[in-house]
Amino acid sequence: MLRPTLMLLILSSAIHSSRQEIIDDILESLSKGVTFFEKQCKNINLDGVVGYMILKAQLQEATRSWPNSDFLSLFQRSIAVSLVKKLDRSLSHAITSLQETDPKYYKEFEPILDTSFWSLPREWSFTDPTLVYSSTRSAECYDEQQGDKCMTLLLGTWKDNGTPCIVTKSCRDTMTRFGCPHYSLSHQLLYFMIGKMKGCSRMLKGDMRLSRINITVEHYQRIYCSNMMKGNQEIVSNGFSAQIQDIFIENILLCGLAGFSDFYKPDWLQHILAWQDKNLGCFGKDEDYSEMFEEFLDTPHKRVKRREKTLKDGCSSHMTGVAMSALGGYLNFYLAEQDITKRPLI
Repeated sequence: MLRPTLMLLILSSAIHSSRQEIIDDILESLSKGVTFFEKQCKNINLDGVVGYMILKAQLQEATRSWPNSDFLSLFQRSIAVSLVKKLDRSLSHAITSLQETDPKYYKEFEPILDTSFWSLPREWSFTDPTLVYSSTRSAECYDEQQGDKCMTLLLGTWKDNGTPCIVTKSCRDTMTRFGCPHYSLSHQLLYFMIGKMKGCSRMLKGDMRLSRINITVEHYQRIYCSNMMKGNQEIVSNGFSAQIQDIFIENILLCGLAGFSDFYKPDWLQHILAWQDKNLGCFGKDEDYSEMFEEFLDTPHKRVKRREKTLKDGCSSHMTGVAMSALGGYLNFYLAEQDITKRPLI
């Protein structure tokens, strides 16, 4: 009979080996996605480029914190270092192209096209099922044009040399409205994440509603991610269709970036890996995304217009960028699991 200490050593070795295999799978997928970006960087839209910019920030963090425990870890880290170098070149070309093809949109969101803008989780926490809405609106409550305006007011890009961290009543009302579904919910979360990363510490100043008096930015993020978790769980239960793969991955990306570790489920990772086109390295291959977003988001009351670009090879610019950055989040999560200071808070 094995001694308890020996059993623990065997179990620990098995877990380490399994984690290394998962990291191998993630790096293989990221390598294919970065190669695709090298070829298509001048054609990817801004939303897709942001995804790759977040990936670069995640890979930089991974290479900084990678445990140099054995030869395999060192080899894996060398792959990540190589990917960062490739992204440096490709992102430079992509940004130059965006300045030429979509100068207004580029100027409005230029601050987030920099790895230094994106801060990564320093500690992990969980979503809270008790924060899930009792009912959800049938219609989206987010309009892209208004949402973009609210984001630029935070970023200070609403005019030349604009003052940042401006929160109008209409923006605050939209971004704090409870019960919103799908992309409205993820963009409400993104709004607070951008504000926090920009340093807008007094985003909620002026909200005089007594029912919201004690709700902080961090609490809003927990409310939104708890509902996004429920949304993803429902997607898994109902079966995946092409129409909802994009929002499923977007929820993982954003809430993972916000520090909610329960979004990094192993089986969800396997779904994402399976959706990648193994030859091209992209996501959303051959799906009609313009039609998809209309079908998924059109309602009699409100429409969320999505900026999407289906590339010549049939790949989705948005879904590819989102998937790459979500996988970068998974990579850092598995590396951080080995650091006791970054384990989920109870």
